[in-house]
Amino acid sequence: MINNDVIRSIRYTLDLSDGKVVEIIKLAATDFPIEAADVPALLKTEGQDGFVPCSDRVLAHFLDGLVFHYRGRDPSLPPRPVANRITNNLVLKKLRVAFQLKDVDMHQIFEAAGFPISKPELTALFRQADHKHYRACGDQILRNFLKGLTLRLRGSGG
Repeated sequence: MINNDVIRSIRYTLDLSDGKVVEIIKLAATDFPIEAADVPALLKTEGQDGFVPCSDRVLAHFLDGLVFHYRGRDPSLPPRPVANRITNNLVLKKLRVAFQLKDVDMHQIFEAAGFPISKPELTALFRQADHKHYRACGDQILRNFLKGLTLRLRGSGG
């Protein structure tokens, strides 16, 4: 999926203001060069005037910031390096950690989106890339997960 679509979807799901998006990004790196005025360009779709592609670095900081926002930061641990390359599998992993989702929750989210997946399919998405049962998370899977997450967090009327 395009990074802009991911950040736009999560922003909508959580009903975040531009300032809150920046605040979450800065939880992962206080010195990250982004301001609230930069956010609207990241939320535009490709082809819209003022569209700025969301880099992997921005999305990585946003996802890490979400984890810190919802789970807190352990000051006894050294900071983890920020991912250089964002894949759909990594987005799924970070959201699972941030919202403390168990397998049952993940299945319910996919069901709510009308996209049920089996237990083996789900576990394959969270395996290491070099594992023989690893499965790359396609755009359709991530889109349906984000849709189901929105239904779970905002309700069907929102």
